[in-house]
Amino acid sequence: MRVENVDFSTHARAPDVARINGVALHASQNVLPLEELRQRACTELLRQAAQRAGLLDPADTCAADGVTSEAAAKAIEVLLEQSVALADPSEEACRRYYAAHEPTYRTGERLRVRHILFAVTPGVDVVALRKRAETAMLEVRCFDGSASPNFGRLAAELSNCPSGAAGGELGWLASADCAPEFARELFGRAEVGVLPRLVHSRFGLHVVEVLKRETGMQQPFEAVRGAVETALRQQAYVAALRQFLQLLAGEAALEGVDLDAANTPLVQ
Repeated sequence: MRVENVDFSTHARAPDVARINGVALHASQNVLPLEELRQRACTELLRQAAQRAGLLDPADTCAADGVTSEAAAKAIEVLLEQSVALADPSEEACRRYYAAHEPTYRTGERLRVRHILFAVTPGVDVVALRKRAETAMLEVRCFDGSASPNFGRLAAELSNCPSGAAGGELGWLASADCAPEFARELFGRAEVGVLPRLVHSRFGLHVVEVLKRETGMQQPFEAVRGAVETALRQQAYVAALRQFLQLLAGEAALEGVDLDAANTPLVQ
């Protein structure tokens, strides 16, 4: 059972074992990455809450490998259905969201793009890699929107992508042609030229130049109402889930992991 998209400002202390209300989150010899430790803590808070609510057998235990039992996963789902209930977004809220995110609801948008990829591979010094990428980005930045004269040369010299041999050219791309995290940084915007930020993807760090944009056609509100409602529900759910977890954390005895504690009830 994973609790997705819930961001806590947290840090781990250094006891041998992190615990929630005395329940160990991992074996004593295991040192977990902070993100995994945080994830296990959130899941364990919910598992214990499900037991207190009578939704899960008290004999169910927290596994040392962090794998939640099938019964616990189902009980947590029921707990969240009961505790994180949300009203449907209003017509007014939907129209406001649509107006604020109009580029998101365009069809047929295409970009002509080139990039320089600094690949993140096992053992790579990410700090040093970022510095090299930032230096390259500054070298090719043009502030008048024109194509960078140095981009192709640096792509050939530095890029870890085969496109480097062609000056970093990726050609014309639609959003569906890209990794989602890459597409989010490029589409639905008005920028042309070298982007003033590094683009992060599963492949590494990218210096990206948008050479041309075809903006596509704006879809009317009625055609995308369902997608707008889904986006607003997701936002509301994440906020309510975060608040619920903060409430549970505020009532729990935490060892080896700190979570923001909330002392106010969950706002439905």
